[in-house]
Amino acid sequence: MKRTAILGSTGSIGTQALDVVRAHPDRLKITVLAAHSNDAILERQIDEFRPAIAVLSDDDAFNRLNSRRKFQSTALLGGRQAFIDVGTSADVDIVLTSMSGFAGLEPTFKAIEARKDIALANKETLVAAGELIMRRASECGVRILPVDSEHGAFFQCLNGENPRAISKLLLTASGGPFRGRSKDQLKDVTVDQVLAHPTWNMGRKITVDSATLVNKGLEVIEAHHLFN
Repeated sequence: MKRTAILGSTGSIGTQALDVVRAHPDRLKITVLAAHSNDAILERQIDEFRPAIAVLSDDDAFNRLNSRRKFQSTALLGGRQAFIDVGTSADVDIVLTSMSGFAGLEPTFKAIEARKDIALANKETLVAAGELIMRRASECGVRILPVDSEHGAFFQCLNGENPRAISKLLLTASGGPFRGRSKDQLKDVTVDQVLAHPTWNMGRKITVDSATLVNKGLEVIEAHHLFN
């Protein structure tokens, strides 16, 4: 039974991860849930999974939830520092980092220092500090397990294979809302068109980065650090 912390539990990846937990209750147990400001969704998650600790990094969101709390078995913490520290809890074996942007860097590093395995879904951590993160994980005997998108697929395909036999990794790109369009057709696109991803609801920044393929460049950097 893996005692699991989800940092970013109310976002797209965090909620999908909880679907996996529901499907495998004999293998995964939620002991920590942490989010930024969505106190309504976090409250429902606490009611269902009864973690030992729950965190809201936004002070206003913490105060809202704390004022109406009805659960006694979960310790509710608030503030950015609590979010950074919570992955080091003694009740945690593996930390899923599914928050957005560089907010993932500090909590990931602290969890590594506490010898927690990392299920990585926050590419910015490796974009910003990949060499540092991978070196420290190696020193601490910690596994970095990519779980998001192409890198999770790479990890599964390479598992058990001889790395020396691999000459090339190919990162695919869906193209988002603009697949198949010419340069001329892209000259006057609107913000609404950029944000209209046909498949995923990823938030404004990631959706823009996807449409411009900037996100794919970040994934190349992530793949470089994960797969040497």
